[in-house]
Amino acid sequence: MTALPVATGAADDRGARSIEAMPNTRVLVVDDEPELTDMLTSYLEASGFNVGRAATGEGALTKLETFQPDIVVLDVGLPDVDGFEVLRRIRAVSTTPVIMLTARAEEVDRVVGLTMGADDYVTKPFSPRELVARIGAVLRRAGTPDEPTERLEFEDFTIDLAQRTVLVDGREVELSQLEFDLLAALAAAPKRVFTRDQLLEQVWGWDHFGVDRVVDVHISNIRKALGDSPSNPRIIATVRGVGYKLISEPR
Repeated sequence: MTALPVATGAADDRGARSIEAMPNTRVLVVDDEPELTDMLTSYLEASGFNVGRAATGEGALTKLETFQPDIVVLDVGLPDVDGFEVLRRIRAVSTTPVIMLTARAEEVDRVVGLTMGADDYVTKPFSPRELVARIGAVLRRAGTPDEPTERLEFEDFTIDLAQRTVLVDGREVELSQLEFDLLAALAAAPKRVFTRDQLLEQVWGWDHFGVDRVVDVHISNIRKALGDSPSNPRIIATVRGVGYKLISEPR
């Protein structure tokens, strides 16, 4: 893989210090390039993070248990198993947020990673400051709201925004973090039609990222979890050529 070009000097140091410190936040960096991991470790630690490192997929899975990171920065190209397989194994046991790193720029790679449960996708080369900003955005999305418990009740399901749970007929259904956020965005404005770009920006934090299929795959997963039919929907309707809207009636 190609080493990441990094600006050095006082300006870069000021950039690192300007990021809000998160001293209790553990970041696991998984990459087999020593120069890149050294650089990212220095920058993240200067930004107040506690950093763990792994150079292989198997090492990352071990660190997941021993280091217990709050977020994982995971390279796709690893020497033993690729990052997609590592992501699959992480998602089998954990909802820890994952940001994928890759030298690949093809849309299909982004779609694969995101639909497998990655929370964000950064293509090399990138600036360390951008990565720190992405980490902060993902962690804010993953955090528990500070507001009192709020429940949104509909005829077909109930969503608890503070506890981040969804109930159907009194039974809790399993949604990923992004699937919950996507359903919550639709539930916050029933009957409103959201375009895919609006959902990408609101849920993923991307402005016109352009990977429409990511939204479609997550909507499909939500429908399956809630027992909703795309051909005869009760909860989420497809607005052809536009996007989606929540059609379940509020209680």
